[in-house]
Amino acid sequence: MKRPALYSSASRPRAAAEPVVAARKAVAAQPAAESQPAAAPVSGPARPGLFRKLDRRLLLAAIALIALTVFVVRDASRPPPRPLTQDDIDAAVLHTLETKTLPSRAAQAADAVMPSVVRVDGWSDDDEPGAGDRREGVGSGVVIVDSGIILTNLHVVAGVEKVTVTFQEGLESEAELVRAYPQNDLAVIKAKKLPDDLKPATLGTTQYLKPGDEVVAVGFPFGIGPSVSAGVVSGLDREFRSSDGKKVLTGLIQFDAAANPGNSGGPLVTMTGEVVGIVTALYNPTPHRTFIGIGFAATIEAAGGAVGIPPF
Repeated sequence: MKRPALYSSASRPRAAAEPVVAARKAVAAQPAAESQPAAAPVSGPARPGLFRKLDRRLLLAAIALIALTVFVVRDASRPPPRPLTQDDIDAAVLHTLETKTLPSRAAQAADAVMPSVVRVDGWSDDDEPGAGDRREGVGSGVVIVDSGIILTNLHVVAGVEKVTVTFQEGLESEAELVRAYPQNDLAVIKAKKLPDDLKPATLGTTQYLKPGDEVVAVGFPFGIGPSVSAGVVSGLDREFRSSDGKKVLTGLIQFDAAANPGNSGGPLVTMTGEVVGIVTALYNPTPHRTFIGIGFAATIEAAGGAVGIPPF
């Protein structure tokens, strides 16, 4: 009788033996794996910095091109502007007139000449010791050349020992008589000191002046001013004779803008701001020497000839 074998390779299950063998192999291989360094991760080749800069530039160029395309498409889609018509202009002017207060024509004319108007004072020495100079009279003048050349009336500066002028901003200066023209009652004086921004007046012409045209007179009536008065041209080529009958002025402009003693020598100005005359005389049959509605001005042609410059 045979004994059964205690250990039989035929009867041992293979499935149970394989895990044991695998475990043993894993244990045997573990020390070797731990002793080796870990492999570095695999990566692609490094990209040069130049390529990165080019990518940024290309991206910015693409963004700019897209933005430009958007603007072009937007502008192309807009409807063309409507042509401006006369009705549009009339409506805009009417709106301005209704919503804004515009300066009067007289105010604009006065503003144009005001920086050139000066006060003219005549002085004499007082007889009393220490009394100083005595004012003999006051008149007006207008700067016609930025070097300090001023037109005024001869009777404003005649017979005095010293002449002073006061400019718009307040500067006072002595002035000397350059020329005198008794036939026109005109005088040319020159200031010794000048403001930094002295502005001469614009001289016009009486060639197109007509009765009824608006004018303003600017000056220092009774030393008050500068004062502005407005009126119209009453006539042309008028003649004025002084109360004593000794002085006759011809070729004058007659006007009705209020003028009084002190206005003499001041400018007569059109609505465009051009000086067309120099206020010269007042007509008043009474001894009061006040304005009754008739004033006279020497033409700018006569005044321009007086200083030797053409007024045109």
